[in-house]
Amino acid sequence: MHPTRRQLLATAGGALLAAPAAVRAQGEVPIRIGEINSYTAVPSFTLPYRNAMNLAVDDLNAAGGVLGRKLELITRDDGGRPQDAVRLAAELVEAQKVDLLAGGYLSNVGLALGEYAANNRKLYVAGEPLTDALVWEHGNRFTFRLRPSTYMQAAILAEEAAKVPAHRWALVAPNYEYGQSAVKWFRQFLQARRPEVEFVTEQWPALGRIDAGPTVQAIEAAKPDAIFNVLFGPDLTAFVRQGNTRGLFDRRMVVSMLTGEPEYLDPLGDEAPEGWIVTGYPGEQIDTAEHRRFAESYRARFNEKPMCGSMVGYALIQSIAAGLSRAESADTEKLIAGFSGLEFETPVAHASYRALDHQATLGVFVGRTALKDDKGVMSDWRYVDGATLLPDDATVRTLRPAKD
Repeated sequence: MHPTRRQLLATAGGALLAAPAAVRAQGEVPIRIGEINSYTAVPSFTLPYRNAMNLAVDDLNAAGGVLGRKLELITRDDGGRPQDAVRLAAELVEAQKVDLLAGGYLSNVGLALGEYAANNRKLYVAGEPLTDALVWEHGNRFTFRLRPSTYMQAAILAEEAAKVPAHRWALVAPNYEYGQSAVKWFRQFLQARRPEVEFVTEQWPALGRIDAGPTVQAIEAAKPDAIFNVLFGPDLTAFVRQGNTRGLFDRRMVVSMLTGEPEYLDPLGDEAPEGWIVTGYPGEQIDTAEHRRFAESYRARFNEKPMCGSMVGYALIQSIAAGLSRAESADTEKLIAGFSGLEFETPVAHASYRALDHQATLGVFVGRTALKDDKGVMSDWRYVDGATLLPDDATVRTLRPAKD
């Protein structure tokens, strides 16, 4: 006998009623996260970051996903170029139909993605870009930022620098948004605490193209008592090696942003500086239950220690999952409401996205550099809650666009 159309529909309807959860799990489209980062330009940070994002997605999916749907991570490489990041964002939104955007490493790339998000009304969760403009001068209701900003990191470094008996300071930073922002805030914070200090030289090498010899020579010629450094990656490595060779750091305190991150300390090996005041990530020394679980899982999966980028990548996906759950939807407007004031867990601490400016309260590790087994590490470190490093609401309102 051949069943009638009515019989087929009745049978199908009965099956749906009998197993609605199974049908939803198999038939529901995944929540798609479109992530853009500088994978070829800054692999030391972004590859561990991508590893940890995939680990977090797999962990969440193994536990049932979010809102009964699997998460799907689609990554693209911007090569460190803002124009490519915007082009890739359009491809992810228009062709891949992603539900939200994430990522960014360089500050200028993050600003470009934030502008794209506002113009195209798509949520963007920035993981790494540190410029304050991303949530203040150029902030918008579609953009949130996870990592502690240049303002936050400069605030704690200036607090420590103010304890140093140094009057004459040199500044060295990459000549783009991140470096300019870091120097601006450090100068302002330090002078507020120590009005008598003076800045005797500023060196602004192009990002990724430092001529370390002349840079070190120019700083030495100014005879500073201390140095504030914002260089990172290969620029930092070249600067440290030239500085060691020429004795620049002898009897001089150096205060250095990000240098305590293993991505930047490890390449220096036994040439890593000792006694610098730094922000960073003492990952192998953090002994909380949540961080141990994360680190053990990461090592088991990738057979290597987690880097700072790993922690940021995992925390980014944790925050996105929490925002989706609170919003109970992947709709952009509902996501904005869900992320505003959102509280979430990370491998290192509880954090939240402030409703006023969309800056996360993820904190800062500050300490000193040291050598252990001929490798650079952070010592005498502490974790500073990001909420204590941010300006009050009245100050933020003077920095963030009134239209928001």
